[in-house]
Amino acid sequence: MVHTLGSGTDSDSTLGWKKGVRVLGVAESFEKADSTSVLAGVVMRGDFLIDGFGVCFPTVGGLDATTELLALYEKMKREDIRVWLLGGHVISWFNIVDIETLHRETNTPVISVSYHPSEGIEKYLVEYFPEDWEKRLELLKSTGKREEIQLSTGHSVFLNTAGIGLQRAKRLVDNFTLDGRVPEPIRVARTIAAGLKRDLPDVE
Repeated sequence: MVHTLGSGTDSDSTLGWKKGVRVLGVAESFEKADSTSVLAGVVMRGDFLIDGFGVCFPTVGGLDATTELLALYEKMKREDIRVWLLGGHVISWFNIVDIETLHRETNTPVISVSYHPSEGIEKYLVEYFPEDWEKRLELLKSTGKREEIQLSTGHSVFLNTAGIGLQRAKRLVDNFTLDGRVPEPIRVARTIAAGLKRDLPDVE
């Protein structure tokens, strides 16, 4: 089932979202000393009803974030997810999500939401990952330029997108943000991931 919604242009900016639209909100919890991160995925409808959940475990400092997310998506066996909503794509201590591959392999648009200005992370990649920093940097560049948007709540966030125009992505993020600047699917996924990390003794 193809879910491509728009392109790199904003020709889809006037299109609305149905109340029952389902997104897969993704967020994680980890500490640098952990071997893996706990990453939760929550399926949430446009009316904020939750009707799905999954978990995966990307390697902290690894290069398997995209593979883990694709496996999570496959295990969930959901053909009604219309958009990925990621709580950032540089996760698990520089384990970078390839949002273009995520979009292409699942035929589902991707929106990555981040919250703070950045001067770039290339120097950290070179310092911490001398053996494969170039591969990580290539992945990072493939995600495109972060675009700052203003939400109806008065807060601003930064978006990277794949398979969806910026204005349509903004409309979706706005619809799912009740207050502040964290969309509800990401906030709930973050809460679940933190609880799993705290309470599951085998997760480290």
